[in-house]
Amino acid sequence: MALHRLTSITMGVPNPAETAAYYTEFGLEPGEEGWFASRDAGRQLRIVHAAHRRLIEVRIGADTRDDLAAAASRLHRLGMASDTSGSTLTAYDKPTGVRAVLEVTPRLLQEPIAATLYNGPGRADRTDQRAPGVLRTDRVRPRKLGHAVLGTTDFDATTVFFRDGLGFKASDYIKGHGAFLRCSTDHHNILVLAAPVAFLHHTSWQVDDIDEVGRGAAAMLEDHPDRHVWGLGRHHAGSNFFWYLKDPAGNFSEYYSDMDCVVNDQLWTPEVLEGAKGLFNWGPPPPPSFLAPEDLAALMTGTHSETR
Repeated sequence: MALHRLTSITMGVPNPAETAAYYTEFGLEPGEEGWFASRDAGRQLRIVHAAHRRLIEVRIGADTRDDLAAAASRLHRLGMASDTSGSTLTAYDKPTGVRAVLEVTPRLLQEPIAATLYNGPGRADRTDQRAPGVLRTDRVRPRKLGHAVLGTTDFDATTVFFRDGLGFKASDYIKGHGAFLRCSTDHHNILVLAAPVAFLHHTSWQVDDIDEVGRGAAAMLEDHPDRHVWGLGRHHAGSNFFWYLKDPAGNFSEYYSDMDCVVNDQLWTPEVLEGAKGLFNWGPPPPPSFLAPEDLAALMTGTHSETR
């Protein structure tokens, strides 16, 4: 596909310094002007001040300027404005106010990481040594930003903006409620959720394996058990292992590993999932605060006074 990755996001929060300290502890590398870098993909998160927590911008990698022109044409046919300048195209999702920027940028090539050796019935792939996962002592550092989840008051319009306008592909749907959309070979890079207010639900960060999911979450919870939201578990849509934590602004952050990979669109059939199946395959049930964050009422009040 012409699009090839979620390059970065900008989140607005009322408490940038406190939130920045959290993501530093989460394993991202702080830089200048509010930027944070993942291990493999460089600057991928920017934290700026805002009246209340929200997703301000998503940046998406494209291969060529022709890809920008194609997106501009699709948006125009849908009655959506865009602006192309040099190697970027900028457009706004009207229901959420999120700025989407397509940018011509190189594809991300991650160095392969050797698969963890697991023993199983009748199979001893690891002998005469402890599992590497129990011997690791270094801090967990996310490899890349995998996806962001955006709540919107107009589910259909926001889905159309990303899918039919910008050029994302649909991987799966939660009936009447969610659209898992990809701009790479990952199962999803944007999840659009129907919500009573536009807000950033969570960001998700790739780590090496399930041990890194667990080690990362355990370290974050050691002195702050109140950060725990949901996990450990395995999703059905995307198939990834997950553990969710909450940052000081109220956004959720996820460590994940083992995401489904869609290389050939013809071999993948999107499902329309119903009920809890779209949320998880196994693990503890999601708490009510995951489905409806506790500050939604405050966000609904604050959003009326905000202007872009």
